[in-house]
Amino acid sequence: MPTNIPTYEIRMPKIPKNLIKILIIVALVVVVLYGAFYQVAPDEMGVILRFGKFTRTSEPGLHFKMPLGIETLTKVPVQRQLKQEFGFRTTQAGQQSRFEIPEDAAREAIMLTGDLNVVIVEWIVQYKIKDPYKFLFKMRDTEQTFRDINEAVVRRVIGDNAVDEIITIGRARIAAEAKEELQKLCDLYEIGIDVNQVILQDVNPPDAVKPSFNDVNEALQEKERKINDAWAEYNQEIPKAQGEAEQAIRAAEGYATERVNNAQGDASRFTQVYREYIKAPVVTRKRLYLETINEVMSKIEKKFIMDDKTRGLLPLLNLNPEVKK
Repeated sequence: MPTNIPTYEIRMPKIPKNLIKILIIVALVVVVLYGAFYQVAPDEMGVILRFGKFTRTSEPGLHFKMPLGIETLTKVPVQRQLKQEFGFRTTQAGQQSRFEIPEDAAREAIMLTGDLNVVIVEWIVQYKIKDPYKFLFKMRDTEQTFRDINEAVVRRVIGDNAVDEIITIGRARIAAEAKEELQKLCDLYEIGIDVNQVILQDVNPPDAVKPSFNDVNEALQEKERKINDAWAEYNQEIPKAQGEAEQAIRAAEGYATERVNNAQGDASRFTQVYREYIKAPVVTRKRLYLETINEVMSKIEKKFIMDDKTRGLLPLLNLNPEVKK
């Protein structure tokens, strides 16, 4: 075998040192510029910290900050409506949402009412961040603190009301009261949150006593129905009776007024006749006689006029008239 094997040497082209420096400078510039510009979305606000200290906030749009970690950015969704769920958790949102009740959610949903009954309360709090600075820096772990405030407020409001009112007609009032008190505590602790709405999603008794509660609710509904029926009948009969009574009173008053006016008219007419009678007694008596005869004769169907010498009046009278069938 041959012992002399030829060898080949591969030589790489030399890169100029100036080109390496230029590439390094360009890379540094790209890194600096990439970290210096940032974009804030329309529903957000940017909070800038310089060496960990708050310096300013940024409105939506493109902005510049000092790179290389000198200034850091935190985006806060100030225009977005956020929510916290209590007593349950949403695992899948959409047209057919899915929910679950983990152990911690089940514990926070069990509450004691004012009449010493136990209810399971599930509620939602919708809120917005109105002050990014207070939300980030005024309190440590703001979201957990907000959850603790929610639970404390709802427990207090539930504890001030009876179970029947909580489950039936008082839910809207209780939710409004909880919202008002929750906002007061948020303002007091300066956590920068604006509470929009508190919704009692579901309020039920524990499963062990749910059948008894359902029976009680049905009885209460039947009671309310009977009361409403009674009020409807009352509103129908009482105005009718009042109208009839008013009509009878007005008729009596009209009758009394008529009788008084007639009596006053008769008295006035008698007085006038008497005055005329005093002036001419004979003429007045004759006129009264003629007026009376005229009134009486107008009511008689058959009239027989004769003088005092007439005899045999009976033949003129039809004493047996034919009865028409």
